[in-house]
Amino acid sequence: MLSIKEISVKYGPCEVLKDISFRLGEGEIIALLGPNGAGKTTLIKAVNGMVPVASGGILLDEQPLAAYSRRQVAARIAVVAQETETRFPVTVLEYVLAGRFARGAAFGWETAEDMAAAERALSACDLANFGSRLMNELSGGERQRVVLARALATEAQILLLDEPTANLDLAHQAMMFRLVRERCSTAGHSAIVITHDLNLAAEFADKLLLLKHGRILAAGKAAEVMTEANIREVFGVKTLLDVNPASGNLRITAVF
Repeated sequence: MLSIKEISVKYGPCEVLKDISFRLGEGEIIALLGPNGAGKTTLIKAVNGMVPVASGGILLDEQPLAAYSRRQVAARIAVVAQETETRFPVTVLEYVLAGRFARGAAFGWETAEDMAAAERALSACDLANFGSRLMNELSGGERQRVVLARALATEAQILLLDEPTANLDLAHQAMMFRLVRERCSTAGHSAIVITHDLNLAAEFADKLLLLKHGRILAAGKAAEVMTEANIREVFGVKTLLDVNPASGNLRITAVF
């Protein structure tokens, strides 16, 4: 579905990503982990074609990403960026419907299919009664859920999520990851998620990529990547690793 082959990205003379390679398969969730400045957001932007690569290549459905138009990319890849305030008066429903443009919808000319997709996404994100609310009147957490609803409404095969749970309470953090997991499991979609929550990554992701200084330090299952040595090298903290008794997955606890 998506192949990243030895890509490097530069901002001027500064190389922020170096020789990054991985593959995102159908139904798979990959979690991007690493400290601030490791290159996680830049990698998301490169995968979406928003920043150019200095070397290497990105293949989407076995074709070079550059061969697609922006509309074609948007129909296949949806982005949930870090929440930012919307400063103009647009309703929640209008904002979510705008995500359907890649499928031919123009503002004011939405089809019944577009409306149904938007309403399904809002309901899934616990926003069924928010359609007429203005975006600039919502809390940060509510806006973040609307951003996810817009991405889900696109019905894109690939979701790119940049710290999607940063402004959410515990219940809605779990809801967001559960929605993404269900979408990938039932519809064959895939996702790349940037998160600082190592335990959420261990619970929901199929594969973890641990970045340091723009390079992949470790990649694989949670137990392979989240070792005490790797966490100490990247984050500079000691940890206690054990098993979550509820799920059987790895659990990470910082030791202070």
